Amino acid sequence: MYYSKKIQLKVNKYFLKGLRFLFHPKKNAYFSLRKILGFFPNNILYYEEALLHKSSSRENRTQGRYKNNERLEFLGDAVLNAVIADIVFKKFKNRNEGFLTNTRSKIVKRETMDQISCKLGLNKLIISSSNLHEQKNHVSGNALEAFIGAIYLDQGYRKTYQFVKDKIIKKFINIDALAQKEVNFKSKLLEWSQKWRVEMKFNLVENFKDSDHNPVFQSQVFLNDVLAGIGTGYSKKESHQQAAHMALKRIRTDKDFVNKVLEVDKSSELS
Repeated sequence: MYYSKKIQLKVNKYFLKGLRFLFHPKKNAYFSLRKILGFFPNNILYYEEALLHKSSSRENRTQGRYKNNERLEFLGDAVLNAVIADIVFKKFKNRNEGFLTNTRSKIVKRETMDQISCKLGLNKLIISSSNLHEQKNHVSGNALEAFIGAIYLDQGYRKTYQFVKDKIIKKFINIDALAQKEVNFKSKLLEWSQKWRVEMKFNLVENFKDSDHNPVFQSQVFLNDVLAGIGTGYSKKESHQQAAHMALKRIRTDKDFVNKVLEVDKSSELS
């Protein structure tokens, strides 16, 4: 009886909240977000910022900066990785760190985030310049990460965890099948290197044994003689994959690093 009354109170509270938003100036935005989230936001401003691409940045005079979703994307990326790491860690209880890292990477990769964002309907709510939609980019996936950052600020970690688990993993991702799918980071790095005419080179740094006397390899990858990534694995191949993965992440997130690699190539041509 106690629990049924408690549930009824929650239902009534939720109903009254929904009723209040029926007369809100941003009624359509609240109900669109509720359809995606499964609940009404407390602070809609977080979500509005999460859906504002930098091509349509708006000046926030009170904070002295242009408002767009890049800061929330940074936060959401970190929170998403933490949630996925926890889910993968609990699901695969007897797998090593390399397997867990690879599985998490497959789940959060850009193409997957783009697809899920579109399936959730976020792509229809993003505010950006019109010509962006005609280009190949990751606007949708980046907005999803920013959206997760918004949920975290608005509702806290527990609600964010539940959203990622119920609305993303359970609905759109088969973790078991994905874990078996091989992602060749070395091949992807080679494609990028060939596209930009960059020399790619792997070096074995050291070879040692872990506490169970299994051989462990550590490798480095250089792009135009610039250190791009370091990887560790139970084979040379796995260490190369981990190093390439780190390099690809740096290419995606660190513009100064990319410029440094490409400038080395230009300076060698001049000499």
